[in-house]
Amino acid sequence: MKNISQIIKQLTLMLAICAVVFSCTDKLEENDGQLAADDLDFTNSDDMILPLIGSYSAVYSRGWEDPLLIGVRGDDVNAGGLGDQPQFADTDLFIYDNGFWMYNQIWENFYGDIVKIVSSRETIQSYKDFAIEDEDLDKADQYMAECKVLSGFTHFQMSRLWGDIFIIGTSDITAELDKGVKTKAEVMQYISDLMDEAIPFLPDARPNERQDVSGGVTKYTALAIKALANLELENYQAVADVTGEIINSSKFNLYPDFYDLFKKEGERSNENLFELQFSDYGTESGAENSHEYGPFGPSNWTPVVAGASEGWGFYEPSLKFIKFMLDRGETTRLITSVNFTPRGIAEITSDPAYATLPSFVSNVTPDGDIFNDYSRAKFASGKHYLPSIDLTPGRTRYGSGKNLIVIRYAEILLMYAEALTQGASGSAGSADQAVNVVRARVGLPALSGVTTDDVMDEKFAELAMEWGVRYFDMIRLNKYEELSYEGRTFTAEDELLPYPQAQLDLLPLDNN
Repeated sequence: MKNISQIIKQLTLMLAICAVVFSCTDKLEENDGQLAADDLDFTNSDDMILPLIGSYSAVYSRGWEDPLLIGVRGDDVNAGGLGDQPQFADTDLFIYDNGFWMYNQIWENFYGDIVKIVSSRETIQSYKDFAIEDEDLDKADQYMAECKVLSGFTHFQMSRLWGDIFIIGTSDITAELDKGVKTKAEVMQYISDLMDEAIPFLPDARPNERQDVSGGVTKYTALAIKALANLELENYQAVADVTGEIINSSKFNLYPDFYDLFKKEGERSNENLFELQFSDYGTESGAENSHEYGPFGPSNWTPVVAGASEGWGFYEPSLKFIKFMLDRGETTRLITSVNFTPRGIAEITSDPAYATLPSFVSNVTPDGDIFNDYSRAKFASGKHYLPSIDLTPGRTRYGSGKNLIVIRYAEILLMYAEALTQGASGSAGSADQAVNVVRARVGLPALSGVTTDDVMDEKFAELAMEWGVRYFDMIRLNKYEELSYEGRTFTAEDELLPYPQAQLDLLPLDNN
């Protein structure tokens, strides 16, 4: 079985590359040199997987700023990073500066990925044009379908941030830009339709069941992205139908240990429908493919493994979230989601209502790492924390080699439950049943007569710090009062980020 990260290593990160205005038929980057399209042998079907791996690598190689900006405006997360990147902290307060480098960088990150993915798909089509064997034809259809799923994911993230965006469906970038920006509703419908195009050609399996590329996207990844797009459209019947299909497949289940789910033990588990995969290949040095987890980590800690690097302190669970979890009697999900410092604990107990905390609230993690006080934040995200004892010997970077989960089965269950509370009919049980599966894992009692508010509370507890789920739920439901917390005031005008000034200077965007 091939692991995507291993393939990327073997290919020395061979990508189907194209700059924003170039087609992949112009050039492919191989190792440190350039391989012209004329040098490709499209009759060699064994190489057809290479542009596909290029698409995965483009999506996996996320900038550290991407998940931070996507999630920071929710009431589950505060910016942290105090004393550095003030415009990031301002964004958390709904004060937007379209000249902030991070906005433009993320715009370029996602659109760069989209163009690479589209170009990879067209390169695979070229291989298909020369294919003779049915097996090769089927592979080409599958690989192109996988590219569509990855393209859907990237368009989805961009449209949630900016609303109206360009849809890039071909490598003729000029023609695509000439079509102008599409509304958020049009983008979400495009994504839903694109998933419908892809699904018939994708493996009917969990990602961890794939024998060709372990952890790669499958039919169920596409269904999940389709459900997310329709949730944004508030097409709740479609959400119920799609999530119900995933549930009724009986292929997925919740990972038994919520804490370990976000550590290396939970990688490519039966719960994960889509995750960004990384690896240091179990070696002390040399090639590695790792996400930069530094922004999520503490800038002062005492790790069990001496020499393990500290983080930057840029992503802080909110005090509102912590108190919400304490009020619910949460233990497992709170310990998993939040790493405490002494200063943070003192901040909690300064409120008379929380003067006495449960004994599990500690600045020592279950794995023995000690989070000391540091100036940039009072808490750190536990879901992005890798215990120092889990680092490969010789690797010291914070979170080195840890995967980044994007979509998991718990979210599918809760989307299904919400759709039913919003009036949709379901084929995979009741909303109560779906919510209670999620609650049972962490030892919480069952609920009956579940409402939309109950589901939102469960999503808050279950999915905090994950890809802005909380923020986008609140703006979809117009729950502005939830986002107006700790001195913030949120209005409808704050929902979307402004287009980056650097893009307004280049492209015919409407900044209204």
